[in-house]
Amino acid sequence: MNTSNKNISFIFQVHQPFRLKRYRFFDIGNDHYYFDDFQNEDIFRRIAEQSYIPANRLMLQLIKETKHRFRVAYAISGVALEQIEMYAPELIDSFTELAETGCVEFLGETYAHSLASLAYDKDEFRIQVKEHAQKIELMFGQKPRVFRNSELLYDDAIGKWVHDMGFDGVITEGAKHILGWKSPNNLYKCATTPELKLLLRNPHLTEDISRNFTNYSWSEYPLTADKYAAWIAKDLQDGEVVNIDMSYDVLGSGNPADSGIFDFFRALPTYLEKEGIGFATPSESIKNLTPKDALTIPDTISWSEEEKNTNSWLGNTIQREAFNKIQQLAERTRLSQNRRLLQDWTYLQSSDHLYYMSSQGDDVKLFSPYDNEYEAFNNYMNVISDFHLRVDEQYPSSIENEELNALLITIQNQGDEIAELKKEIKQLEVEKGHSQKSSTKEKK
Repeated sequence: MNTSNKNISFIFQVHQPFRLKRYRFFDIGNDHYYFDDFQNEDIFRRIAEQSYIPANRLMLQLIKETKHRFRVAYAISGVALEQIEMYAPELIDSFTELAETGCVEFLGETYAHSLASLAYDKDEFRIQVKEHAQKIELMFGQKPRVFRNSELLYDDAIGKWVHDMGFDGVITEGAKHILGWKSPNNLYKCATTPELKLLLRNPHLTEDISRNFTNYSWSEYPLTADKYAAWIAKDLQDGEVVNIDMSYDVLGSGNPADSGIFDFFRALPTYLEKEGIGFATPSESIKNLTPKDALTIPDTISWSEEEKNTNSWLGNTIQREAFNKIQQLAERTRLSQNRRLLQDWTYLQSSDHLYYMSSQGDDVKLFSPYDNEYEAFNNYMNVISDFHLRVDEQYPSSIENEELNALLITIQNQGDEIAELKKEIKQLEVEKGHSQKSSTKEKK
C-alpha cells in the first residue's frame, strides 16, 4: 500500500478510430461499407507491435520490480477494444495480466471516443458510457469508478451527468484560465456537484514526454529519468499528485524504441522513489486526498492547443456542419435493431473524423489520412449521406419521431403478446401429452 504523501499518477489513453475508405459521391446508395479494413488492421497491428505490447510488458515488469508499488491507469475506448479483439487478441491477455496485479485501474470513457457529451441529445452520451463500462467489466473484471472523457472534455454540466451515472471523479485538463494561481497538482471538486472529485492533467510535465522527448531543438533535450524526477519533485512542492496523461502510443510509436523511451520509463520509478515520490491510481488519489478547492467550469475545456477549448473538433464551419448532421440522425438510428447500422453509427462518431477537418495546428497533418480538411469533410459527408439513406429506408423521415416511437412500442408489445401466447400453447400441448399418456396407461 502506498503511504507517500507526494505521488505521480500515470494515465494512458488507448484509442484508434476505424478510418474511412475513400468514399465517392457515386458510391452513395450503392456501397454501404465505409471502412478501410486494410489500413485499420495495418495501423493497429503496427502500433500494437511497436507500442502497446512492449509497453504492457514494461509496465508489468515495473510493477514486479517495485514490489507492486508502481501504479498505472488506462482509458481504452470501446472501438479500440474491438480492434484489439480483431487485430491483436494477445493484448487482451496482456491487459488482463496487468489487471490481476491489483496495481492497474481502468477508467470510464465514451464507447466511440466521441463528442457525445457536447451533443444536444444527452441520451447518446449516457448510452455510450454505460456500454463502455459494461465492456471493461466483462473483459477485465473492473467497474470503472473514474471517468476520462474523450479529449478530456469537461464542464460543470458534464460533471453532473457523470456523477449521476455513479462515477466518483473525472480526469480533465489543468487549464490555466480555470486554475489561475492554483496548482494542477491537487485534488479538486466540482463546485456545482461537490461529491464529484476532479483530477487535473499537468500539461507541462505531460508534454515534456509526449511532445519533446525526441525534439532535438528543445532546450532541455535530452530528457533523462533523473532530470524528470527532479522536475516532478519541484512541481510537487505546492501539490500532492502530478497527473501525467498521454496517449499510450507515445511509448514506442510516437517516440520509437531507439529513442530510449522505454529505457527512460524503466529507470523512472527508481529516481522518483529517490525523490520521495510514490505512485497512485486516480481512484487512490480520490480516496486518500482532500479537495483543495471547488472549481467552476461553465465552458467546455479540453487538452487541445493553448486555448484548451473545443476548436480542434468544432472550430470551423465544416466541422460544425458535420457534427450537426450526424446529431440529427441520433434518435432515429437508436430505434433500429439492425446491428450493422448501429455498429456503423458508433464508428462514425469517433472524434477523429472531425479532427481531420480541423484547419488549425500542425498536428492534424501528422494523423490525418487526408491531404486537407476539405477532403476529410467531403469523404465523411458522402458516408453520412449514404448512412442517412439507410436510416430513412428503415424509418422514413416523413414519420415524426414521436409517432414512429409509438408504432415501434406497439409492435414490441404485440411481439411480447405473441411470445406469451406461444408459451401458453406450448404448455397446453405438454399438459395434453401428459393427459394422453395417463389415459393410455389406464386402458392397459
